[in-house]
Amino acid sequence: MYSRRQIFEGAENESLFLWGARQTGKSTLLKELFPNALWFDLLLSNEYEKLNKNPEILRETILANLSVSPVIIDEIQRIPTLLNEVHWLISNHNVRFIMCGSSPRKILRSGANLLGGRALRYELYPLISVEIPDFDLLKALNNGLLPKHYDAKNPSKLISAYIGSYLRDEIVAEARIRNVSSFSRFLEVAALTNGEMVNYANIASDCGVSATTIKEYFQILEDTLIGRYLPSFQKRPKRRVITAPKFYLFDVGITNFLLNRSRIEKGTELFGKAFEHFIYQEIYAHSKYSEKNYPIYYWRTASQLEIDFVLGDNEVAIEVKSTEQANVRHLKGLKAFSEEYDVKKSILISNDPLPRLVDNILILPWKVFLERLWAGEIIN
Repeated sequence: MYSRRQIFEGAENESLFLWGARQTGKSTLLKELFPNALWFDLLLSNEYEKLNKNPEILRETILANLSVSPVIIDEIQRIPTLLNEVHWLISNHNVRFIMCGSSPRKILRSGANLLGGRALRYELYPLISVEIPDFDLLKALNNGLLPKHYDAKNPSKLISAYIGSYLRDEIVAEARIRNVSSFSRFLEVAALTNGEMVNYANIASDCGVSATTIKEYFQILEDTLIGRYLPSFQKRPKRRVITAPKFYLFDVGITNFLLNRSRIEKGTELFGKAFEHFIYQEIYAHSKYSEKNYPIYYWRTASQLEIDFVLGDNEVAIEVKSTEQANVRHLKGLKAFSEEYDVKKSILISNDPLPRLVDNILILPWKVFLERLWAGEIIN
C-alpha cells in the first residue's frame, strides 16, 4: 500500500471529482481514506442498470442515509445524468460527494450538468517517487508506475491486458471509433513519437488515415487521460523557434510495451528516452498535486538548440541527460536559453553522483532534483 493521502489536502469537506486513467489507484485510495462511505459502483452491472433506468434511486437512497458521508460514485462517467441528482443533493442537503472515473470525456461532451463549481476537480496520476519506499529507478523505467505494474515481477502480461482491454477496447467503445485497426496502429505510432514533436501528416501517412483523424485520435488520448501535449515555449523569441507541440503518454511502462522495448539498462539510448519521460511525469504531477499549476513547455530553435522543459514564465529551465558525468557540451541548450530569457534557475538533471555548479547551471543527480522538487524548492 502506497501513501497517497496528500492528494486531497485542503479539501476535507468539499465535494469533488477524482479523475485518473484505469489502475492509477483511485478506488483503492478512496477505500483507504473513506472506509465507511456510502458507495455506488457503476462498474457493477446490477448497480449500473438500476441507476441508469431510475436515477432517482440515488437521491432516495442518500436521503435515507444522510448521516453517512461522503457519498462515493465510482465511474460516474457511465451515467452522466446522475449529476442532476448530485447537484440537487449538494444544494438542498449539503451532501458531500466524491465522484471518480477514468475519463471525463463522456461527461464533457454530453453537455451533462457539471455542478456549477460545486465540486473541485482532482486527478490521480501513476505513482510518483516520493510515494514509494525504496524507490527503484530501473524498476520504474521498465515496469512503469501504475501500482500493479510497478510491483509485478513480470508486468508484461498485466500491461498487455491493460492495453488490450482498456486502450484498444474500452476507449474505442467510448469514443465510438469505427476504424479499430487504424486506431490500434495509431497507438503504436503515438508511442514511437512519444516525447517528440507531433507531425500529424507523417503519422497519418503511417496509419493510412487523414491528418484530421489523427488530430481526433490525439484528442481522444488527451480526453481519456492517456496522454497530454507539451507545448513549445514561444515567448518573444529572438531566435526562430519550433512551434509544434510534443506529446507524452501518461506512463513510461505503457510506452515501453507499445514499442516492444527490450529491458532498459543504464547507459543505453532506451534508458535516456525513458528517463526523460519519467522526469516529465514527476514534474507534471508536482505541478498539479502542489496546486501551483505552473505551465510546462519545451524549447527548440530552428538551429536545433533545445531544452527539455521550461517551467512557469521561463522561471526554471531544465535539461535531462542520462549521463553519469555531465560536461560543458550538455549545457549548450541551457546556456542559449539563458542568453535569451531571464531565468531564475537553470538545471541539468543527470546521473552524476553529486551536485555541481557550472557556469551558473546547477547539475543535479536525479534523486536530489526530485527531493528538492517535492520539497517545493525548485519552483515557487
